[in-house]
Amino acid sequence: MREAASREAVIESLDHEGRGVTHVDGKTIFIEGALPGERVTFRPYKVKPNFEVGDVERVIEPSAQRVAPRCPHFGVCGGCSMQHLEAGAQVAAKQRVLENALWHIGRARPEVLYPAIVGPVWGYRYRARLSVRMVPSKGGVLIGFHERRSSYVAPMESCPILPPHLSAMIPRLRELVAGFSAPDRLPQIEVAVGEGITVLVFRHLLPITAADDARFAAFAQAEGVQVWLQPGGPDSAYRLHPKSAPGLAYTLPEFGVSMAFRPTDFTQVNMGINRVLMRRTMQLLDPRPGERIADLFCGLGNFSLPIARLGAYVVGVEGSDALVRRAAENAVENGLDARCEFHAANLFEATEDSLAALGHLDKLLIDPPREGAIAVVKALGDDAPKRIVYVSCNPATLARDTAVLTNEKGYRLRGAGIANMFPQTSHVESIAVFERGGFA
Repeated sequence: MREAASREAVIESLDHEGRGVTHVDGKTIFIEGALPGERVTFRPYKVKPNFEVGDVERVIEPSAQRVAPRCPHFGVCGGCSMQHLEAGAQVAAKQRVLENALWHIGRARPEVLYPAIVGPVWGYRYRARLSVRMVPSKGGVLIGFHERRSSYVAPMESCPILPPHLSAMIPRLRELVAGFSAPDRLPQIEVAVGEGITVLVFRHLLPITAADDARFAAFAQAEGVQVWLQPGGPDSAYRLHPKSAPGLAYTLPEFGVSMAFRPTDFTQVNMGINRVLMRRTMQLLDPRPGERIADLFCGLGNFSLPIARLGAYVVGVEGSDALVRRAAENAVENGLDARCEFHAANLFEATEDSLAALGHLDKLLIDPPREGAIAVVKALGDDAPKRIVYVSCNPATLARDTAVLTNEKGYRLRGAGIANMFPQTSHVESIAVFERGGFA
């Protein structure tokens, strides 16, 4: 197949993946690495009847918002897509992605646009899943994120979105893995950072040897980390070295809450933004003593416990039995179990009857995964809460669910805004508030 020829274009906008968008002869073209207002040359790598996707070859007229990427692996590593765009412009672009999704998919515009929630743009990623591959042709062990559009592992020496101590540890991790008895049977290292504690979970496909164990022990002591092993699924993970050590936890000081978690549990990657998002969420939800509030997709209680701390009674629902147990344990540890109850249920199969079984609810918090909460919003009946706060990690599914809430369920989209949970990437985290009836 003949390689597509290089062409020139002027970039009109950014799409939801951080790619430049232009139109040539009526065809939409997405160009990776291009920014609005720039004149570039590009070469397509995917050509379809209605659209093309390509890579920038040369920036002829750069945008004033273009900056030099901090990471030497940017453009090869698939972990970041927006390091070439100034940080404030990234936030503005994400706000436009949210607004465009709400309008074009949900046919709704928020009555109020909330100020963006922002924080540090480097060193913020407290959770990560690093792939490990033995590639002799590239020097041995590779540790990092996948390359763009590839299952190959980017040969990373550092990563500025990880906390500095973890970024600096990557070369030593490579040396550690290279010395194992079966380095090609250790496909993944999961990283979890809590309050003063760093855990590395090594996924391994063969039993470790005594020599491997000794290497792990020396590494844990030298680096001041906990080494865990995961021979099977996430629940199989266990601490190897040191034998006795405190567990992971993060705090929400504004609400006097400490959340214990296992390194393989789902938690927000950006703890600083999570704290500010929590403040914004509680302001918008406004929990009050005597109210009964449901927290759907509650996880280990990230939102549930602050709601309870503010005096309301919380009904948390989550699909994972393990996370439900963790939420209940966290409620006990924080002295909030009298104002909390937690249930395991598949919310992707929610019905009007299953929601009604939770009892009368004054307000509702929804924090679903990328798939959104379409079954939940469709199941809302006449007795549904008058206020819903929806925390989303996918503008498209938020917009889809917004259409149901505003067109079928009688809600108004009172406000929406973004939280820059993943700087340097195109990922958009957002929060939206819906109300119906005569809510004060």
